[in-house]
Amino acid sequence: MVVMDVDEEASGDGAENIEEAVVTAEESTNDEVTDEEVGGDVKDDLVSEIITTIEFLDQISDYRRTQQKECFNLVRRLKILIPFMDEIRGFEFSFPECCMHFLHRLRKVILAARKLLETCNNGSKIFLALDSELIMTRFHSVYEKLNRVLVKTPFDELKVSDEVKDEVVSLCKQLKRARRRTDTQDIELAVDMMVVFSKTDPRNADSPIIERLAKKLELQTMEDLKTETIAIKTLIQEKGGLSIETQQHIIELLNKFKKLQGVDYEPVINESTSIILPHEFLCPITLEIMQDPVIIATGQTYEKESIQKWFDAGHKTCPKTRQTLDHLSLAPNYALKNIILQWCEKNNFKIPEKETSSLHSEDDSEEQKDEISLLVEALSSSQLEEQRESVKQMRLLARENPENRVLIANAGAIPLLVQLLSYPDSGIQENAVTTVLNLSIDETNKQLISNEGAIPNIIEILQNGNREARENSAAALFSLSMLDENKVTIGLSNGIPPLVELLQHGTSRGKKDALTALFNLSLNSANKGRAIDAGIVQPLLQLLKDRNLGMIDEALSILLLLVSHPEGRQAIGQLSFIETLVDFIRQGTPKNKECAASVLLELGSNNSSFILAALQFGVYEHLVEITSSGTNRAQRKANALIQLISKSEQI
Repeated sequence: MVVMDVDEEASGDGAENIEEAVVTAEESTNDEVTDEEVGGDVKDDLVSEIITTIEFLDQISDYRRTQQKECFNLVRRLKILIPFMDEIRGFEFSFPECCMHFLHRLRKVILAARKLLETCNNGSKIFLALDSELIMTRFHSVYEKLNRVLVKTPFDELKVSDEVKDEVVSLCKQLKRARRRTDTQDIELAVDMMVVFSKTDPRNADSPIIERLAKKLELQTMEDLKTETIAIKTLIQEKGGLSIETQQHIIELLNKFKKLQGVDYEPVINESTSIILPHEFLCPITLEIMQDPVIIATGQTYEKESIQKWFDAGHKTCPKTRQTLDHLSLAPNYALKNIILQWCEKNNFKIPEKETSSLHSEDDSEEQKDEISLLVEALSSSQLEEQRESVKQMRLLARENPENRVLIANAGAIPLLVQLLSYPDSGIQENAVTTVLNLSIDETNKQLISNEGAIPNIIEILQNGNREARENSAAALFSLSMLDENKVTIGLSNGIPPLVELLQHGTSRGKKDALTALFNLSLNSANKGRAIDAGIVQPLLQLLKDRNLGMIDEALSILLLLVSHPEGRQAIGQLSFIETLVDFIRQGTPKNKECAASVLLELGSNNSSFILAALQFGVYEHLVEITSSGTNRAQRKANALIQLISKSEQI
């Protein structure tokens, strides 16, 4: 299960030292400085390599979305070193051995940074999102190592200018701060990952969640999925320590993304032999090994059945290049077919049998457009029953697939649906708000819905609608709040109190919808205060007592956000709550322990009395146990708490 991480990480030296060992294990001992290397040519080569590497990294712009901000921050800091290196390159005197040793150490750190950034540039998007905690630890490790090298810069021997020296000293201060800071995750992404990897959450196969994840991870096109498939195969092949469970999680989610594109799953890794298929054997559409490869007008090769299905659906472009085709003729690729057959025979690989499927025609697509146009027209009907039936059918169509959501929006349905949100009929209201929820999965539709002024109407339904309408209103507010400006709008429109009310008195599903929306809204600083004023603390504490609801980790994650607010600490920091945290640290699930330790660390960092209270409830021995048996994040939190306890005892 993936759990939201919203706090600022403590330093966690133990974890970083382990990661440093992993990152630098491949570094050769050939980097040791010898007397023969101490010279101008070697110095210039080292400086040139460092500058060239940094400039190369500065040219990369396509980092994975989950680590993009941290990648750009690291590159920005590395670029500060270029003027420093330029001055060293101009050093005209005999180069001291201590300076040469400094350059070798700096080069090692730059290479470690390059390895990390290249992973974030071309690694598996699913793995990077799933293991974001580990990746952040690697960033902290690079910051720590770079700071360790730079604080020992031999400025006097290098004779650099005061201006450059000041820049390097300033960089060291930045690196220290960076080690203790972790940017808030994309909460929608974190929550959705938690849901799809859960074995018990009934929503783990919900297509709206899978579609939202595909959009967040930018895995929506055939080309994206093909590239991700190759990245996953490379990851499994190279990362021998990757657990079977993690492999299964990654592959299962990839298959769900494929299914969204209408691709029936066949394993690309032969499970009996773990042979990795050459990527050129895979059809760019299905991402499966080709049995009847054909060439189209652009020169690209596809499986015949797949590309024919593409053409039959009315497309006249190449799926891979998006070029308009001069003709739709197919030419057999006998050469590739023979190579595939020879490879399969040599590797004893059996090509999976295909299941036949019906082909969609261009007429089907036109019929869908016509149907949607008629439904949109019926939304304005003067006949109540006709309106009720049309919005009900539109709700089902909007849930069905991404194409329908675009077609419905393009047909002008959104302004009419927003009007129906305030219609004095509970059935129409319920179906209208649910349709808006389904349409809001599309990023463009989020903006269109907001621009039509839907948020106040949705909040009105949240306050006064029937049970299902209220639950879907909460889910709609969560979806719309992914736009930062909507977080503000929802807060100012008094949307938080009814969400807190639903959290306190709703059904199990209602509580989950409200909890998710409140989590996202509380990322806005002003909304934290509004949530506290609305009385969010008590229902959250109640969720901690009812373990059957399965919302402990989510509740602790919101509490972690709220304790960063002074009023939140005052409302939350009761002795009974500290005792509850210690209880989770003692006997909760691994994720319970992780989240509880995070909240206690945030509380204790602001007020040592919370640490003393936790000690009275026997937290110390359980923290010691977590440092060796907890999750990676829990171990770091436990170590930070033990350090905090040590400081408190000294005081």
